[in-house]
Amino acid sequence: MKYVLIGAGPAGVRAAETLRKEDPNGEITLVSGEPGEPYARMAIPYVLSGQIDESGALQRKTELHYNHQGIDYLNRKALKVHAREDGGTVDLDDGSTLAYDRLLVATGSSPSLPPIAGTDLPGVVTCWTLDDARAIAEKLTPGARVVMLGAGFVAGVCMKSLIGTGVKLTVIAGRAGQILRTMMAPTGSRMMQRWLEDRGVTVVTQGRTERIERGPRLVMDTQTIEADLIILATGVKPNVSFLEGTGAQIDQGIVVDHFMRTTVPHIYAAGDVAQGRDFSTGEWVVHALQPTATEHGRIAAINMAGKTMPYRGSLSMNVLDIGGLISHTFGEWQGREGGEMVELTDEPRFLHPPVFP
Repeated sequence: MKYVLIGAGPAGVRAAETLRKEDPNGEITLVSGEPGEPYARMAIPYVLSGQIDESGALQRKTELHYNHQGIDYLNRKALKVHAREDGGTVDLDDGSTLAYDRLLVATGSSPSLPPIAGTDLPGVVTCWTLDDARAIAEKLTPGARVVMLGAGFVAGVCMKSLIGTGVKLTVIAGRAGQILRTMMAPTGSRMMQRWLEDRGVTVVTQGRTERIERGPRLVMDTQTIEADLIILATGVKPNVSFLEGTGAQIDQGIVVDHFMRTTVPHIYAAGDVAQGRDFSTGEWVVHALQPTATEHGRIAAINMAGKTMPYRGSLSMNVLDIGGLISHTFGEWQGREGGEMVELTDEPRFLHPPVFP
């Protein structure tokens, strides 16, 4: 059996190791679109803050780990999948082709750039890869003017590595009107904003971003902000373009069933790119969480190897530490339309227990 796994994040790595356990004789190829060994994206803030070096971000620390597992690891980008009833092939960016009997798509997401001019200018970066981390680290000197465009979860993860470095950080929430809108109720968001402002962060919650100019500088309809570095953190989108023409159903992410199978025979999906089951609601959603991705990969691999194991589902949750203030949300924290809600707050102590429907 030939297994090809596209994506070397937590889902892909766990799937490869599980396949080796389930099928000792199968041919396993793990394909990464980034250079170097597979690493954990959630470790990037700790690399930026100097708490760990880049080797500390690696998912597996043992030298030649993948060779010892009998896993062929390739640093290539998948360009196109050709699906057939009995398997298929994957075109790679070096002109080579991989044949598969079972294919796992675990390609995660990539930054969704705002629809404005200037996102490709020098001094403008995303905060998503180790290459991004290196570019950001070069600018993290005391007094450097750093502007973060976006104030959602991705921005929050990146923020934690910037506070305390001595940079002058400005966060642009824009038309959202509040920071961390997708993981906090307005009351909690206001508390987090006050916490950031007490630590010297400027939070802009009004105005529309029009463009980025050389400098770089951020031009809004209300003001122009000079910067040494602009970080784009305006959200992410699933990496699925190479599946065009296969018939794979795409919604928020790749639609899968209880066994992590897509709508295409012999193609499975796992991790941030997959629209899996939420066990608390029964709905099918994208949960961009490392524990969820890891479990997706394990369950997908077991089914790819010929066994039958349903995925029980994951829970929507986020835990975020920004400058020492820890926030967490679980389940349907926003409540339901028409439902009753109770909100408890202790403003001086920055306490805002979850909203209960």
